[in-house]
Amino acid sequence: MSKKHIFLGFSILVLLTVMTGCGSEQPNANADESSNKQEQTIQPQYNVEVQDFTFTNQDNEKVSLEDLKGEFWVANLIFTSCETVCPPMTANMAKLQDKLEKEGLEDIRLVSFSVDPTVDSKEALKEFGNKFDADYSNWDFLTGYSQAKIEEFAAQSFKALVSKVDGEDQVNHDINFMLINPDGEMINRFKGTSFEEMNKIVKYLKHYKSE
Repeated sequence: MSKKHIFLGFSILVLLTVMTGCGSEQPNANADESSNKQEQTIQPQYNVEVQDFTFTNQDNEKVSLEDLKGEFWVANLIFTSCETVCPPMTANMAKLQDKLEKEGLEDIRLVSFSVDPTVDSKEALKEFGNKFDADYSNWDFLTGYSQAKIEEFAAQSFKALVSKVDGEDQVNHDINFMLINPDGEMINRFKGTSFEEMNKIVKYLKHYKSE
């Protein structure tokens, strides 16, 4: 066997040893310490002030930042003709709404901002919300602003990308759910296409509201 083959075989053996070590389940001798670290992660990751706004919801009612202050709320960015992420995101928001009610957190407001406001009329948003059995008592679908406004608002308030190319019917946008505190500050972000993240949002809210 040549030195080259011996070296290659040794390299593969080392690689397999490293991979096995990384993937193996070892007893956690510091379980309490790990638990404490997990609790410590339930802390605000951001401190971004949401810009003042007054927009129109699916029932032609005005909804403002001032209306939402004093309680935690969850926001996301969607549009009704979205062909990819918006349907699963909205389905997850509906599941989150159900979870919040079961946990006695029905006072938490949910807000879906349209990122395609020239297309998404209040009637279109109402029809879209109905597809997911949205309960509008604490969930607003907002429109009534320009494309430039929502792009600037999302960037400033949520550190989120919104971009619509002229002539295109689809909009590039952030897929996170943003958690905003009673002072009107975004403090956490969660992946909106992940069902497990909905459980995490409920966990975080219960933690914050118990402080």
